[in-house]
Amino acid sequence: MNRKDKLIQDIQNLLNSYEGIHKTSINPDLLEFMDEDTLVSIVDSLLRQKEESSKGGSDLEWLEKFKKYD
Repeated sequence: MNRKDKLIQDIQNLLNSYEGIHKTSINPDLLEFMDEDTLVSIVDSLLRQKEESSKGGSDLEWLEKFKKYD
């Protein structure tokens, strides 16, 4: 698995780590056009969001923009 594929998988795993949200499946083709720096930025943003939600400042609607339900 190359680094870009790993980043895409990390994004999907982070989206699926929230309780009470349906399992997310991202079509990798939607993220494939992005460069690695952009994907890293998305991962960083999701990690910050996850940290904020664990402190009680959750904005789960923001995550909905990235989701596709099975």
